[in-house]
Amino acid sequence: MSIFDVFDRISQNSPSQTGKTEYVIAGLGNPGMQYDNTRHNAGFNVLDLLASQYNTEINRLRFKGKTAEVNIDGVRCLLLKPTTYMNNSGESIVQALDFYKIDVARLIVVCDDISLDCGKIRIRRKGSHGGHNGLRSIIDLTGRDEFQRIKIGVGKKPHPDYDLAKWVLGKFGKEDTEKMKISAENACESIKLMVQGKTDEAMNKYN
Repeated sequence: MSIFDVFDRISQNSPSQTGKTEYVIAGLGNPGMQYDNTRHNAGFNVLDLLASQYNTEINRLRFKGKTAEVNIDGVRCLLLKPTTYMNNSGESIVQALDFYKIDVARLIVVCDDISLDCGKIRIRRKGSHGGHNGLRSIIDLTGRDEFQRIKIGVGKKPHPDYDLAKWVLGKFGKEDTEKMKISAENACESIKLMVQGKTDEAMNKYN
């Protein structure tokens, strides 16, 4: 047994960590300072805000990602930021689901969406990947698409011929940054409702 396994066992049995983890909440993005505040990292930004609301940071290295555990109104949740890079997000998420024996229906994924105007959010109970490589990876590796997701609008490309990679890896301007702050706050409030089984309420309020 490695020293990391020992620490894991201590953490799992400590008084502050008692109770069963019921949800995995995964924000998608790319690791590395060069990707901070890019459109593709909208999911990371939402999780960082959520963690700050519970006075914690997502910094524990597990499941090929960075994690933190929070109690949201009595529901214990794992916050997960995969460090596998966007296209392999599923590798990290599957490890966490398997470890906690959580069904994919209790996975909430937060990711960017270029089809939505900047600052808008769209909550869905399930669906296809819609061309998003992070969602594609999750669906491919879990074999299912019945997981809830919150899509964060980052705006459409300036014109059809604009390079997609350049757009999603680009950073927000001042005006869009303000819109993204509001959408991140709305996404956090949505998550709080969704883990309580109130997805319809979240959809009606924030979609």
